Amino acid sequence: MIFSSVLFLFRFLPIFLLCYYLVPGRAKNIVLLAGSLIFYAWGEPVYILLMLFSILSDYIHGILIGRFRGRKAAKRLLVSSIVINLLLLGFFKYADFLIGLINTASGASIPLLKLPLPIGISFYTFQTMSYTIDVYRGEAKVQRNFLDFAVFVTMFPQLIAGPIVKYRQVEEDLHLRKPDIEQIRRGAMRFIVGLAKKVLLANNLGQLWNMIAAMDYSEISGLTAWLGILAFAFQIYFDFSGYSDMAIGLGDCMGFHFPENFKYPYISASVTEFWRRWHITLSSWFKEYVYIPLGGNRKGLARQIFNILVVWMLTGIWHGAGINFLLWGLWFALFLILEKLFLGKILRAVPPMLGRIYTWLVVIVGWVLFELPSFDAILGYLRAMFGQNGVLFIDRRGMYLNAEYSILFALAVIGSTPLVSRLSAGLAQAKSGGAIALRRVLEKVLPAALLLLSIAYIVEASYNPFLYFRF
Repeated sequence: MIFSSVLFLFRFLPIFLLCYYLVPGRAKNIVLLAGSLIFYAWGEPVYILLMLFSILSDYIHGILIGRFRGRKAAKRLLVSSIVINLLLLGFFKYADFLIGLINTASGASIPLLKLPLPIGISFYTFQTMSYTIDVYRGEAKVQRNFLDFAVFVTMFPQLIAGPIVKYRQVEEDLHLRKPDIEQIRRGAMRFIVGLAKKVLLANNLGQLWNMIAAMDYSEISGLTAWLGILAFAFQIYFDFSGYSDMAIGLGDCMGFHFPENFKYPYISASVTEFWRRWHITLSSWFKEYVYIPLGGNRKGLARQIFNILVVWMLTGIWHGAGINFLLWGLWFALFLILEKLFLGKILRAVPPMLGRIYTWLVVIVGWVLFELPSFDAILGYLRAMFGQNGVLFIDRRGMYLNAEYSILFALAVIGSTPLVSRLSAGLAQAKSGGAIALRRVLEKVLPAALLLLSIAYIVEASYNPFLYFRF
């Protein structure tokens, strides 16, 4: 069940919200837990037991770590919690990949397990790990109410694909939350904007990418190849940031305050800045729980470079079991290290536009590594992009696709910048009668129009994937 589906929008969500708003105070957590388990079980009825085991394991570990805090037993319990979490994640996410490597290296024929990946396991595993680590550090209180802890892990708005929420960020909301009309209105608006980003922009751009990705890369022009990977770049941005907007909006409607996950990453003037704006909760998780404990930048330049390599290798393979994900992580590690060494000073000295062009090139090549599964496919596509496959850079097919999708690309460019939000903020501060009237009309008409267009697309379209379900 995904947010951009008829089932969710017209059946699950209305029934859930009706029950949620009708019950008093603490009973809301019971409704939220029941709704979240139904939401998860709809697509993964078997793996709900795995998630419940993970919840119970870290709930017990948290209590025991709190009881023995300051003693060696607490550290042993923390290690136990981390090992259990990583074993579960590693088994389901990487077992077949490792078996394949063993078969290739040794000539063995160990059968693959072919287990489907439990939806959201990468996200809820990181959430529960952060809880036990924070309890061990004394940065989070021990949660002794199993219901509240289970709600923290299973909340359906961010269960499947984040934002990755730390327990201390929602601890107060778990116990006491009273969403007012303004918070609910703001949440509904955020949800509608996210839905529109997902179904009107991401889905349509995704169809262009799928069409080009299925072509023979030795026969496509450079223009076609660039259109394809740009389509994917915007697809994954609007797909994932749209989902994050919907999750944050639903959280607002229920009285929670989830952290931001995207801040216009495609306007970044360096790779370092890009990763402060893209998938913020994942980047901050690795920084807080891996990079800083390894020593961060406190133990000299050589150790800092090593720490960056470790973090980005882990970031790459967190996304999936494939050499392409490891290469993607190392690709970004390379430029982050170069920016630490000398490139950052150069970028700060040149006009910001040059920094943005450089960042776009790094990111776009990174998306080729991320999306294409084999060395041959990656090299073939890069050759096409840079005119090294023997085909004219501009051809009729490329020109046709460019003309066909030009309006959609223009909307994607505008939507990936803060232009609309700045215009909206300026209009909100305007005092003239005409500006006030325009603002009131837009506040009523624009959300309704986006919602109707999105619903019309969902009802009619057959293409409605969600990319981050894979991770």
